[in-house]
Amino acid sequence: MSEVAVQVDRLSKRYVIGARQAKYATLRDRLVSGTSRLFGRGTGSKADVTNIMWALKDVSFSVKQGEVVGIIGRNGAGKSTLLKLLSRITAPTHGRIELTGRVASLLEVGTGFHGELTGRENVYLNGTILGMKRAEITEKFDEIVAFAGVERFIDTPVKRYSSGMYLRLAFAVAAHLQPEILIVDEVLAVGDADFQKKCLGKMEGVADQGRTIFFVSHNMQAITRLCKRVIYLEDGQLRHDGSPHDVVRKYLHSGLGTMAVREWLDPVTAPSSRAARLWAVRVRNEEGQYTDQIDIRKPVGIEIEYEVLQPDRKFRGAIDVYNEEAVLLFVALEADPAWTGRIRPPGRYRSIAWIPGNYLAEGTMIVNVSLDTIEPLVYGFKVRQAVAFHVVDTTDGDSARGSYAGPLAGVVRPLLKWSNEQDLGSTQEGQSVSSAT
Repeated sequence: MSEVAVQVDRLSKRYVIGARQAKYATLRDRLVSGTSRLFGRGTGSKADVTNIMWALKDVSFSVKQGEVVGIIGRNGAGKSTLLKLLSRITAPTHGRIELTGRVASLLEVGTGFHGELTGRENVYLNGTILGMKRAEITEKFDEIVAFAGVERFIDTPVKRYSSGMYLRLAFAVAAHLQPEILIVDEVLAVGDADFQKKCLGKMEGVADQGRTIFFVSHNMQAITRLCKRVIYLEDGQLRHDGSPHDVVRKYLHSGLGTMAVREWLDPVTAPSSRAARLWAVRVRNEEGQYTDQIDIRKPVGIEIEYEVLQPDRKFRGAIDVYNEEAVLLFVALEADPAWTGRIRPPGRYRSIAWIPGNYLAEGTMIVNVSLDTIEPLVYGFKVRQAVAFHVVDTTDGDSARGSYAGPLAGVVRPLLKWSNEQDLGSTQEGQSVSSAT
């Protein structure tokens, strides 16, 4: 059984919003304060109490050695506070933390860099600040510089570096540490897209070495790829702790009401125009069930229920599908031949757009929905983040990934038709033999 690397018990951190530094007390102030306490009269103001904010409140969990734990939550949820407490940058108001092994933190990339020093000097300086010994830095120096891609400029003062070079070198130093516990905050915000992929690959290598990692990111695809367990914080409290896909689904679910189903029961609050009103948007599978978990091999339907309010109108619905990185995958305009160019009488309608199986990549998909009139074109309404669903790739070997279990990049993952031919040369009869699949 793995040993416990991190034990957190009822961890709490309190801040006072807008607190001013206390002025020096005079002898008279001290005498008055002492007299007030003697007779049970407090000197604190009510404003002091109302301005208290709990960044974390009674958070408890334990992490075993070698676990890779993702921490997710919206801005202000307490993620950064938790990392600072684990890194011992700040002290808890209440609670206890027990850490087993050396801890390295990458919370603010570039902490400890000095603009007047060269890249080489800063590698040694920053490595020392992050807990590395000089011999350890020397041993890894060439690897650090190559990873950052700044070989030509390593003896140039870093004040002359571009922001990308600066960030790459800072991450490279931190990523090549050898701690038992590594704490990383938003590593994928570093550098360009290629270097971000390189960063994630390095993090996977660290995880494979059996080190304990805490990884904070708003990139849910990176969280589900790198982590085997996810902690979800909300309003300073631990809401969920479990498997990545389950916790990520709950996290996204909390921001969208119900991920698979969005309904408006009150016509006053329902999205509408003079011509039509939206009543519901739903995600359904081919069996007709409303669900936010979709097998990558199966089609998924986006169901739009609306009401036509005005006669003599031609309508066209549309969906925009984004991934969790806010990349627009495609825009699909309604193309039902039964209704194309036809006037729709007043009444309720249900339109379903089917996205084929083996088309989307794994991850969370967010859907915007709009409905306009045409001839003339009049923009009706558009609902952003109307619904969302999670595409889960199979390990059965009959999806686009086949038997490959590693990470696959890209925003779509179609199952393409492949064929192979092997030319075996001429046979004794002078004929060419080939095989095709």
